[in-house]
Amino acid sequence: MSYRTSLSAVLAEVVAPAAETTAGEGRFPRDAVSAFGRAGLLGLTVAAGSGGGGLGLAEAVDVVARTARVCPATAAVLTSHFAAVAAIESCGGSWVREEIAAGRHLVGLALSEGGSGEPGEDEPYGREFGRPRSGAARFADVVALRGRKRQVVAAGEADSYLWSSRPLAGRDGLTLWVVPAQAAELFVPARPAGGGPNGSATSTLSADPVLVPADVMLGRDSGGLDILLDGVRPWLLELRAAIDGALPGLGHGTEAAGTFRPGADALGPGGGDLRTGPGTLRPGGEHLRPAPAA
Repeated sequence: MSYRTSLSAVLAEVVAPAAETTAGEGRFPRDAVSAFGRAGLLGLTVAAGSGGGGLGLAEAVDVVARTARVCPATAAVLTSHFAAVAAIESCGGSWVREEIAAGRHLVGLALSEGGSGEPGEDEPYGREFGRPRSGAARFADVVALRGRKRQVVAAGEADSYLWSSRPLAGRDGLTLWVVPAQAAELFVPARPAGGGPNGSATSTLSADPVLVPADVMLGRDSGGLDILLDGVRPWLLELRAAIDGALPGLGHGTEAAGTFRPGADALGPGGGDLRTGPGTLRPGGEHLRPAPAA
Protein backbone atom coordinates (compact mmCIF):
# COMPACT_ATOMS: atom_id res chain seq x y z
CA MET A 1 0.00 0.00 0.00
CA SER A 2 1.40 3.42 -0.92
CA TYR A 3 1.91 6.07 1.72
CA ARG A 4 -0.72 8.24 0.03
CA THR A 5 -3.34 5.51 0.33
CA SER A 6 -2.43 4.97 3.98
CA LEU A 7 -2.58 8.71 4.62
CA SER A 8 -6.01 9.03 3.03
CA ALA A 9 -7.35 6.28 5.26
CA VAL A 10 -5.90 7.79 8.44
CA LEU A 11 -7.20 11.26 7.61
CA ALA A 12 -10.69 10.01 6.84
CA GLU A 13 -11.05 7.44 9.60
CA VAL A 14 -9.15 8.98 12.53
CA VAL A 15 -8.03 12.58 12.02
CA ALA A 16 -11.15 14.16 10.52
CA PRO A 17 -13.64 12.75 13.06
CA ALA A 18 -11.56 14.15 15.95
CA ALA A 19 -10.48 17.44 14.37
CA GLU A 20 -13.29 19.52 15.87
CA THR A 21 -12.61 18.17 19.37
CA THR A 22 -8.88 18.71 18.95
CA ALA A 23 -9.34 22.35 17.98
CA GLY A 24 -12.30 23.16 20.18
CA GLU A 25 -11.09 21.53 23.39
CA GLY A 26 -7.35 21.81 22.80
CA ARG A 27 -6.99 18.06 23.14
CA PHE A 28 -3.75 16.56 21.86
CA PRO A 29 -4.46 14.28 18.85
CA ARG A 30 -3.09 11.15 20.48
CA ASP A 31 -5.28 8.77 18.46
CA ALA A 32 -4.18 10.45 15.25
CA VAL A 33 -0.49 10.16 16.17
CA SER A 34 -0.96 6.47 16.99
CA ALA A 35 -2.75 5.91 13.69
CA PHE A 36 0.06 7.64 11.78
CA GLY A 37 2.47 5.31 13.53
CA ARG A 38 0.53 2.15 12.70
CA ALA A 39 0.28 3.25 9.06
CA GLY A 40 4.05 3.67 8.80
CA LEU A 41 3.82 7.44 8.41
CA LEU A 42 5.82 8.41 11.50
CA GLY A 43 8.67 6.36 10.08
CA LEU A 44 8.10 7.56 6.52
CA THR A 45 11.47 9.32 6.26
CA VAL A 46 13.60 6.83 8.20
CA ALA A 47 15.98 4.87 5.98
CA ALA A 48 14.52 1.67 4.58
CA GLY A 49 17.52 -0.23 5.91
CA SER A 50 16.43 0.69 9.41
CA GLY A 51 12.86 -0.40 8.81
CA GLY A 52 11.44 2.96 7.74
CA GLY A 53 9.74 4.12 4.59
CA GLY A 54 12.93 5.41 3.01
CA LEU A 55 11.19 8.47 1.58
CA GLY A 56 12.20 12.10 1.77
CA LEU A 57 11.24 15.72 2.20
CA ALA A 58 8.84 15.86 -0.76
CA GLU A 59 6.71 13.07 0.69
CA ALA A 60 6.82 14.60 4.18
CA VAL A 61 5.64 17.91 2.72
CA ASP A 62 2.75 16.12 1.04
CA VAL A 63 1.75 14.44 4.31
CA VAL A 64 1.88 17.70 6.27
CA ALA A 65 -0.02 19.72 3.64
CA ARG A 66 -2.83 17.20 3.35
CA THR A 67 -3.04 16.82 7.12
CA ALA A 68 -3.12 20.59 7.69
CA ARG A 69 -6.30 20.88 5.62
CA VAL A 70 -7.99 18.49 8.05
CA CYS A 71 -6.34 19.23 11.41
CA PRO A 72 -3.74 22.00 11.87
CA ALA A 73 -2.68 20.66 15.29
CA THR A 74 -1.78 17.26 13.87
CA ALA A 75 0.11 18.93 11.03
CA ALA A 76 2.09 20.97 13.57
CA VAL A 77 3.02 17.82 15.45
CA LEU A 78 4.12 16.11 12.24
CA THR A 79 6.18 19.14 11.20
CA SER A 80 8.17 19.04 14.43
CA HIS A 81 8.53 15.25 14.21
CA PHE A 82 9.74 15.13 10.60
CA ALA A 83 12.26 17.94 11.19
CA ALA A 84 13.65 16.14 14.24
CA VAL A 85 13.85 12.85 12.33
CA ALA A 86 15.79 14.64 9.58
CA ALA A 87 18.43 15.56 12.15
CA ILE A 88 18.56 12.00 13.47
CA GLU A 89 18.88 10.56 9.97
CA SER A 90 21.59 13.04 9.01
CA CYS A 91 23.75 11.61 11.80
CA GLY A 92 23.15 8.00 10.87
CA GLY A 93 20.51 7.46 13.51
CA SER A 94 20.36 7.26 17.28
CA TRP A 95 18.84 5.13 20.00
CA VAL A 96 15.32 6.04 18.76
CA ARG A 97 15.75 5.26 15.08
CA GLU A 98 14.23 1.79 15.02
CA GLU A 99 11.41 2.85 17.33
CA ILE A 100 10.51 5.70 14.98
CA ALA A 101 10.67 3.36 12.00
CA ALA A 102 8.29 0.99 13.78
CA GLY A 103 5.81 3.80 14.38
CA ARG A 104 6.13 3.67 18.16
CA HIS A 105 7.98 6.92 18.74
CA LEU A 106 7.13 10.62 18.31
CA VAL A 107 9.96 13.16 18.43
CA GLY A 108 9.64 16.87 19.24
CA LEU A 109 11.96 19.83 18.76
CA ALA A 110 13.21 21.53 21.94
CA LEU A 111 15.45 24.20 20.47
CA SER A 112 13.98 27.64 21.04
CA GLU A 113 14.84 29.50 24.23
CA GLY A 114 13.10 32.73 23.31
CA GLY A 115 14.84 36.06 23.28
CA SER A 116 14.27 39.72 22.80
CA GLY A 117 11.95 39.19 19.87
CA GLU A 118 14.42 40.60 17.38
CA PRO A 119 14.29 38.97 13.94
CA GLY A 120 16.28 35.77 13.78
CA GLU A 121 16.64 35.32 17.51
CA ASP A 122 13.86 32.76 17.81
CA GLU A 123 14.73 30.69 14.79
CA PRO A 124 16.32 27.28 15.33
CA TYR A 125 19.10 28.24 12.95
CA GLY A 126 19.68 31.89 13.87
CA ARG A 127 21.79 33.79 16.37
CA GLU A 128 19.96 32.44 19.40
CA PHE A 129 20.89 28.90 18.48
CA GLY A 130 24.51 29.61 17.85
CA ARG A 131 24.84 30.19 21.58
CA PRO A 132 22.11 28.43 23.58
CA ARG A 133 21.85 29.26 27.26
CA SER A 134 20.98 25.67 28.20
CA GLY A 135 23.93 24.01 29.87
CA ALA A 136 25.44 20.52 29.80
CA ALA A 137 27.92 18.95 32.20
CA ARG A 138 29.34 15.44 32.01
CA PHE A 139 30.00 13.15 34.97
CA ALA A 140 31.51 9.86 33.80
CA ASP A 141 28.89 8.36 31.45
CA VAL A 142 26.09 10.67 32.52
CA VAL A 143 25.30 14.18 31.29
CA ALA A 144 23.28 16.75 33.23
CA LEU A 145 21.21 19.02 30.98
CA ARG A 146 19.72 22.17 32.43
CA GLY A 147 17.60 24.80 30.69
CA ARG A 148 14.21 25.93 29.49
CA LYS A 149 12.91 25.56 25.95
CA ARG A 150 9.96 27.48 24.61
CA GLN A 151 7.39 26.90 21.88
CA VAL A 152 7.92 23.13 22.03
CA VAL A 153 5.27 21.31 20.01
CA ALA A 154 3.94 18.13 21.68
CA ALA A 155 5.44 19.21 25.02
CA GLY A 156 4.64 16.49 27.52
CA GLU A 157 3.27 14.31 24.71
CA ALA A 158 6.25 13.31 22.55
CA ASP A 159 8.40 10.30 23.40
CA SER A 160 11.68 12.20 23.05
CA TYR A 161 12.95 15.68 22.23
CA LEU A 162 15.79 17.00 20.11
CA TRP A 163 17.43 19.29 22.71
CA SER A 164 20.21 21.83 22.19
CA SER A 165 22.79 22.93 24.74
CA ARG A 166 26.14 24.62 25.04
CA PRO A 167 29.01 22.24 24.22
CA LEU A 168 30.54 20.08 26.91
CA ALA A 169 33.97 21.39 25.95
CA GLY A 170 34.78 24.78 24.49
CA ARG A 171 32.60 27.82 23.95
CA ASP A 172 31.74 27.71 20.25
CA GLY A 173 28.85 25.95 18.58
CA LEU A 174 26.17 23.86 20.24
CA THR A 175 25.48 20.22 20.98
CA LEU A 176 22.33 18.22 20.26
CA TRP A 177 20.82 15.48 22.39
CA VAL A 178 17.88 13.09 21.92
CA VAL A 179 16.34 13.29 25.38
CA PRO A 180 13.77 10.66 26.45
CA ALA A 181 10.50 12.15 27.65
CA GLN A 182 10.42 9.94 30.73
CA ALA A 183 13.68 11.37 32.06
CA ALA A 184 13.28 12.60 35.62
CA GLU A 185 13.08 16.39 36.05
CA LEU A 186 11.96 17.00 32.46
CA PHE A 187 8.62 18.76 32.79
CA VAL A 188 6.08 21.10 31.25
CA PRO A 189 4.70 24.06 33.18
CA ALA A 190 1.34 24.07 34.90
CA ARG A 191 0.40 27.13 32.85
CA PRO A 192 1.43 26.36 29.30
CA ALA A 193 2.58 29.12 26.98
CA GLY A 194 0.52 30.03 23.95
CA GLY A 195 1.48 29.44 20.37
CA GLY A 196 0.67 26.75 17.87
CA PRO A 197 -2.82 25.62 16.93
CA ASN A 198 -5.15 24.39 19.64
CA GLY A 199 -4.40 20.80 20.52
CA SER A 200 -0.74 20.85 19.47
CA ALA A 201 0.43 20.94 23.12
CA THR A 202 2.81 23.79 22.32
CA SER A 203 4.39 24.88 25.59
CA THR A 204 7.57 25.37 27.58
CA LEU A 205 9.76 22.39 28.44
CA SER A 206 12.20 22.58 31.33
CA ALA A 207 15.15 20.49 32.50
CA ASP A 208 15.99 21.03 36.15
CA PRO A 209 18.42 19.28 35.51
CA VAL A 210 17.82 16.16 33.44
CA LEU A 211 20.34 13.33 33.70
CA VAL A 212 20.81 11.36 30.48
CA PRO A 213 23.35 8.81 29.23
CA ALA A 214 26.21 10.49 27.40
CA ASP A 215 25.51 8.39 24.32
CA VAL A 216 22.21 10.20 23.60
CA MET A 217 24.35 12.97 22.09
CA LEU A 218 23.47 13.40 18.42
CA GLY A 219 26.58 13.85 16.32
CA ARG A 220 29.70 15.32 17.89
CA ASP A 221 30.10 17.77 20.72
CA SER A 222 29.79 21.36 19.39
CA GLY A 223 28.66 20.05 15.98
CA GLY A 224 24.96 20.68 16.41
CA LEU A 225 24.72 23.94 14.50
CA ASP A 226 25.77 22.22 11.27
CA ILE A 227 23.04 19.64 11.83
CA LEU A 228 20.45 22.39 12.33
CA LEU A 229 21.59 24.33 9.28
CA ASP A 230 21.92 21.37 6.94
CA GLY A 231 19.24 19.06 8.32
CA VAL A 232 16.55 20.76 10.37
CA ARG A 233 16.37 24.15 8.66
CA PRO A 234 15.54 22.96 5.11
CA TRP A 235 12.85 20.65 6.42
CA LEU A 236 11.23 23.28 8.62
CA LEU A 237 11.17 25.82 5.81
CA GLU A 238 9.48 23.42 3.40
CA LEU A 239 7.08 21.97 5.94
CA ARG A 240 6.05 25.41 7.17
CA ALA A 241 5.51 26.51 3.58
CA ALA A 242 3.28 23.46 3.10
CA ILE A 243 1.09 24.59 5.99
CA ASP A 244 1.01 28.13 4.57
CA GLY A 245 -0.18 26.74 1.26
CA ALA A 246 -2.78 24.49 2.83
CA LEU A 247 -4.13 27.14 5.21
CA PRO A 248 -3.42 30.54 3.63
CA GLY A 249 -5.88 32.29 5.92
CA LEU A 250 -4.09 31.15 9.05
CA GLY A 251 -1.03 33.31 8.50
CA HIS A 252 2.60 32.29 8.56
CA GLY A 253 3.26 28.57 8.87
CA THR A 254 5.51 29.28 11.84
CA GLU A 255 2.46 30.22 13.84
CA ALA A 256 0.50 27.24 12.60
CA ALA A 257 3.22 24.80 13.43
CA GLY A 258 4.08 26.39 16.72
CA THR A 259 7.67 26.63 15.66
CA PHE A 260 9.79 29.11 17.52
CA ARG A 261 7.86 32.33 17.72
CA PRO A 262 8.37 34.54 20.74
CA GLY A 263 5.76 33.99 23.41
CA ALA A 264 5.05 34.66 27.05
CA ASP A 265 7.02 32.59 29.49
CA ALA A 266 4.75 30.00 31.04
CA LEU A 267 6.70 29.91 34.27
CA GLY A 268 5.72 33.38 35.37
CA PRO A 269 5.24 34.57 38.93
CA GLY A 270 3.31 32.02 40.90
CA GLY A 271 3.44 29.51 38.05
CA GLY A 272 3.82 25.92 39.12
CA ASP A 273 4.94 22.98 37.07
CA LEU A 274 3.84 19.54 36.07
CA ARG A 275 6.27 16.68 36.29
CA THR A 276 5.92 14.18 33.50
CA GLY A 277 4.91 10.73 34.53
CA PRO A 278 1.88 8.46 34.99
CA GLY A 279 -1.11 10.20 36.49
CA THR A 280 0.27 13.69 36.00
CA LEU A 281 -2.39 16.09 34.80
CA ARG A 282 -2.20 18.90 32.31
CA PRO A 283 -4.02 22.09 33.30
CA GLY A 284 -7.08 21.02 31.34
CA GLY A 285 -7.18 17.67 33.11
CA GLU A 286 -5.56 15.66 30.33
CA HIS A 287 -3.12 13.00 31.45
CA LEU A 288 0.47 13.20 30.29
CA ARG A 289 1.47 9.91 28.76
CA PRO A 290 4.91 8.55 29.65
CA ALA A 291 6.98 7.21 26.77
CA PRO A 292 6.53 3.50 26.06
CA ALA A 293 9.41 1.22 26.94
CA ALA A 294 11.85 0.92 24.09
